[in-house]
Amino acid sequence: PGRAKRLLLSQLFQPLNLQAGGEGDGRAGEPSCRSQKLLVQGGLIHPSSPGCYYYLPPAVRAMEKLIKVMDEEMQAVGGQKLDMPSLSSAELWRASGRWEQMGPELFRLVDRHGKGYCLGPTHEEAVTELVAAQSNLSYKQLPLRLYQVTRKFRDEPKPRFGLLRSREFYMKDMYTFDASEEAARQTYDLVCGAYHSLFSRLGLPSVKVRAATGSIGGTVSHEFQLPADIGEDRLTLCPAGHFAANVETLNGEQTSCPTCGEKLTQTRGIEVGHTFYLGTKYSSVSNAVFYSPDNKPQLAEMGCYGLGVTRILAASIEVLSTEDSIRWPSLIAPYQLCFIPPKRGSKEEKEGAALLEQVYDDLTEALPHLAGDSVLDDRTQMTIGKRLKDANKLGYPYVVLAGKRVCEDPPIFEVWNQNAGEVLFLTKEGVIELLSKVQVP
Repeated sequence: PGRAKRLLLSQLFQPLNLQAGGEGDGRAGEPSCRSQKLLVQGGLIHPSSPGCYYYLPPAVRAMEKLIKVMDEEMQAVGGQKLDMPSLSSAELWRASGRWEQMGPELFRLVDRHGKGYCLGPTHEEAVTELVAAQSNLSYKQLPLRLYQVTRKFRDEPKPRFGLLRSREFYMKDMYTFDASEEAARQTYDLVCGAYHSLFSRLGLPSVKVRAATGSIGGTVSHEFQLPADIGEDRLTLCPAGHFAANVETLNGEQTSCPTCGEKLTQTRGIEVGHTFYLGTKYSSVSNAVFYSPDNKPQLAEMGCYGLGVTRILAASIEVLSTEDSIRWPSLIAPYQLCFIPPKRGSKEEKEGAALLEQVYDDLTEALPHLAGDSVLDDRTQMTIGKRLKDANKLGYPYVVLAGKRVCEDPPIFEVWNQNAGEVLFLTKEGVIELLSKVQVP
């Protein structure tokens, strides 16, 4: 009683196809890449229609952890979380001019009364209308930093690379309202700092590059990119870090750094975040005003800040993994820990299985935050080696197994620290001490 129930691998809804070779899911006829192939084979996602996926329980766990880390970073800069409707009225989008501008990328629909809507690809119009509805907003209530994590919809002409370019995806989007341009630019720097902090906590090598403002608009824009061969963006970087830009923003062929004169290098990147200083582009359309100290209505200065939740999930696997083994940012691995008991019928079976289960139970009692993060691979008809290979492919940061030395006195367990690439031989106390350092959001 009171014991956490052990999570058995055989009972998880995670249809493994780890022996599969070849390309991605193939069935949707989309070009595939490493992350798509690994996510499908590992039973984390399952294709539904082009650019749409089922997220299976382990993927949802990883996503929820990632969102927790995002919540911490957004709340550290004064973010308040809300949730806006996915259905957005055509009138709102017509008023901002984007109903026409977005073209076929908008999923459009008409209700039974003939009223037009779109499925939100982004929420500038909606949030500005919400703030404009607060008729007596005072400068004392600013800055407002409102954000959500929600599904977004874009009718991609060619969905590809699994979660890297899909038609339905999760995004964290923050919208800020400030009393002056100067204050809005301070907010801009603050949120960019939070993005840097997020990527460094995940151990991802992000680069902030100058970017075009595109259909969102505004006057200043930066992308956060993860350098990767599969990336669809071409980036130009100064080796000393003075300058970084998306090639699309450069006039002609700029070959040297404007600061230090060093030769610029080219690389490809996956865009995982995008920030915009919007000014009054949207607040002037919806009349989103606040009252200044002398009680005059003034238009709020806005910014918007996106992070691709599902894209970061896929991009992190893309840049950290090998061809056939997932490597997660350890903070967001679906499960931190896999226990592998001896093979059925082996001489270690009886004693080893009981000792390993004891470690599982003692560990979850000593470190309750790991209780839901530990899986027991109960497929004991398979050899330890075979299950270890599967655990390696799925990228559990730690694997604890009952091998030949489990029958020694005291029993010694084999612990694989996947991210450090090392194998340790530890007593039960040693295992608990090692894992006490593991962080779970």
